[in-house]
Amino acid sequence: MKISLPDTLKSFVDEQVSQRGYGTSSEYVRELIRKDQDRLQLRGLLLDGAVSTPTVPADDHYFYALRQRVRGQAQFRVRR
Repeated sequence: MKISLPDTLKSFVDEQVSQRGYGTSSEYVRELIRKDQDRLQLRGLLLDGAVSTPTVPADDHYFYALRQRVRGQAQFRVRR
């Protein structure tokens, strides 16, 4: 695949490659595409959540129980 860029954008890409430690402009573009994929996936999950039926209120008790559950799993992993 070839992508044509105006000189201003090419300069920007070249600058990003050198400043951010990418080996090539292709690496930089691949990273941008991956980030866009992640953003779209997150957006889809957020939209799915927005239209879903609430089940349990996310109040102080919910987060306390969640923390306790996570701590319990962490302790279980340490014991193994």
